[in-house]
Amino acid sequence: MGTTFDLSDGGIVVIVGSGAGGGTVANELSQKGVKCVVLEAGNTLSLDDIENDEWAMFSKISWLDKRFSAGGWHGAINHPTLPAWIVKGLGGSTVHWAGVSIRLQEHEFKMRSLNGDITGANVIDWPITLSELEPYYDRAELKMGTTGPVTGMPHLPWSADFKVLAEGARRIGYSKITAGPMSINSVDRDARPACQQIGFCMQGCKLGAKWSTLYTELPKAVETGNCEIRTNCMVLQIEHDASGKVTGVVYADSAGAKQRQKARAVCVAGNSIESPRLLLNSASNLFPDGLANSSGQVGRNYMTHMTAGVYAVMPGEVHMNRGTAVAGIVRDEAHNDTRRGFVAGYTIEKLALGLGFLSAFLVPGPTGWGRKVSGALEKYKYMSGVWICGEDLPQEQNRIELHPTERDQYGLPAPIVYKTDHPNDTNMRNHSYGQMEKIYNSLGSTEIYNLPAYPASHNMGTNRMSEKPRDGVVNRWGQAHDIKNLFVSDGSQFASSGSPNPTLTIVALAIRQAEYIAGEMKRGHI
Repeated sequence: MGTTFDLSDGGIVVIVGSGAGGGTVANELSQKGVKCVVLEAGNTLSLDDIENDEWAMFSKISWLDKRFSAGGWHGAINHPTLPAWIVKGLGGSTVHWAGVSIRLQEHEFKMRSLNGDITGANVIDWPITLSELEPYYDRAELKMGTTGPVTGMPHLPWSADFKVLAEGARRIGYSKITAGPMSINSVDRDARPACQQIGFCMQGCKLGAKWSTLYTELPKAVETGNCEIRTNCMVLQIEHDASGKVTGVVYADSAGAKQRQKARAVCVAGNSIESPRLLLNSASNLFPDGLANSSGQVGRNYMTHMTAGVYAVMPGEVHMNRGTAVAGIVRDEAHNDTRRGFVAGYTIEKLALGLGFLSAFLVPGPTGWGRKVSGALEKYKYMSGVWICGEDLPQEQNRIELHPTERDQYGLPAPIVYKTDHPNDTNMRNHSYGQMEKIYNSLGSTEIYNLPAYPASHNMGTNRMSEKPRDGVVNRWGQAHDIKNLFVSDGSQFASSGSPNPTLTIVALAIRQAEYIAGEMKRGHI
């Protein structure tokens, strides 16, 4: 049996969430001798729970608590109660992520300096630079087993579908075409096997070849004797003393009973919807607008990436379902060049959707039925497809708010997730549609389907870091500007989205943050 800590133990760090941020912070702190309790709202999961079935795993691992979509995006109508697709379970969304591990580029840390004021956007620079984060990117890649030069692991094999994309990309002049970096073992490493190209990466990796805190960071943290993990424990409120210092959390345990866990510090890592919601739900007489919210920025600047899907029927059989979900990446449009009609850039990622998910998203709407859908699915083995992942400009109107009347199963206000495209998003998406049309037409495609954004798996920015307290919620360490022993450890601290998938950056920031927390605790500052 693992170590357990008393509810009255005020010397521990409480970590809310067990995903890329929370799980990594837990292991890093535990390895440094810091006592931690991880509170995970979802179930305990194991490799035995993972099924190679899209809809079965969607039902098993998705966060399906009461939520509401709002704003101008089509999901407010087509996905009214599913604004985002994230995991509620041990390991968080590292269970279902696809493994893409790209570093932010230098310009993506300096969007305000590079592009100036952008009408309708709330753009700032990060308070850190790429050079500051690079050593932590190296450590993250070693930890996660990212293919490429840091680990020395070769990239994964090219799938047939990626070969299709790569050939079309070359024909229109692209050259930044790779099968990685991916945090999926291409060879046996870290007591985990090499990828077997099963293809259900986003349902959870049945073999454990893909990095997930579920079977890496969390068990390693527990093995130190310095970490306790409590699942089915939903944190309801963060408490503080008369000076504003955080003193612990109130949570509902697996039986639904309320418990109070004392803490020396609290790290919030519940993803970019639940993390600001927790801060807002922790309002008090001292903090009437929510914890760490003197700037009014908690919940604001919600980013999901500018996303789109493009699927084409090819003249020959492709079988896109064979191989990893994301078998390759094209980065020729990831730079900042306003001559294209937008700032920043986007990544093209080969993305295989199974019949279930493709039927749900091919034609926007709530049903997945109709002649257009059935006709396309009949040609499934001929289809090739990509997902577009681009810079999403922060806007104050894109936000997480507490519902005025609707409550969740714990009696707390449910979140409303507002998302509306900026004109930059529209221009970038249309540019990507045009480029993909060129790619697929160069290969003789017979039909092309342009898909709008799916419910977001990349959620960022609602507790963003900033140099000036008025511009954000946390400082360069993810430490709340207002409360020195309160930290944000997930993607909600992002100042900009960049064009890469966020997980590698979340892990790098978590390693860096844990180093800072441990040092501050040793110095007696926390």
